[in-house]
Amino acid sequence: MRYYLDFEKKLEPIERRIDEIERFYNVNDPRYAKEVSFLTKKISKLKKDIYSDLTNWQRSQISRHLNRPQRREYITNLVSYLWEIHGYRKYKDDPAIVCGFARFDGIKLAVIGHQKGQDVREMAKRNLGMAHPEGYRKAIRIMELANRWGKPIVTFIDTPGAFPGVGAEERGQAEAIASSICYMFSLSVPIVTIVIGEGGSGGALAIGVGDRVLMLENATYSVISPEGCASILWRDGSKKSLAAESLKPTAYELFKLKVIDDVIKEPFGGAHRNWDETFLNVKGILEKHLMQLMEVPIEELQQKRYEKFRRMGIFEETK
Repeated sequence: MRYYLDFEKKLEPIERRIDEIERFYNVNDPRYAKEVSFLTKKISKLKKDIYSDLTNWQRSQISRHLNRPQRREYITNLVSYLWEIHGYRKYKDDPAIVCGFARFDGIKLAVIGHQKGQDVREMAKRNLGMAHPEGYRKAIRIMELANRWGKPIVTFIDTPGAFPGVGAEERGQAEAIASSICYMFSLSVPIVTIVIGEGGSGGALAIGVGDRVLMLENATYSVISPEGCASILWRDGSKKSLAAESLKPTAYELFKLKVIDDVIKEPFGGAHRNWDETFLNVKGILEKHLMQLMEVPIEELQQKRYEKFRRMGIFEETK
């Protein structure tokens, strides 16, 4: 089912009419062909008006779009197979994080990623991609295997954040996140991280310590959501647009701040409007960075990874 954000609503009746004609009528009939041509031109103009100058808040909404491709779709379209591994042998499996081994363009690698879910039932099962401690411990298990076998690691980030429930905290949520971050710094294999949707706080960073951190054009990466920030700073969740501008969570802003290493272009209007083009763009950029990293000596790789994250942020020492 096609879903529309508030600022996309003008497209809905026109696109639904085109779908109706294509489904129930002969589009080669001159009467309908003329209407489809007219509506297509109208959509093109509307898209230009809607998507040409997106605000940070609008990009934040696009990053969560229900029709946006998720980890499963990227894996299905980028790799030839996925051998999924469940659990970490001490507690139950966490479906919010999916891990396994795959083959990408002939390269055997480990893949780790959040999975939000596409419908209500799956969203409930996967907890909207908000992982419990066992999810991050499962990720560490896969990293250990990849490190032992000398296989590169690719992570897909798409989460509002780690699950903050009482049970998760009792089972050591903060420790699991910290352990995952710490372990990633010690790995002796290349790591490429791709933020494909939401990159929320420690829940994202736990699998985000990459030699190369890439972001899709309309993805976001921040310590807190715009709504959460507005509620804390101004006690008013309606100021989320102002918060989004202040947080600078978008790809181009983070690239300028040197938090990420590359921006992956999306189809005009967002990844949800053309999955195939998105997959091609991701494949090309991922292949480029992966091949570059595989040429770097292990000691240099680890040192550069450490220095990369140490350089982040601006501070001033005072006496």
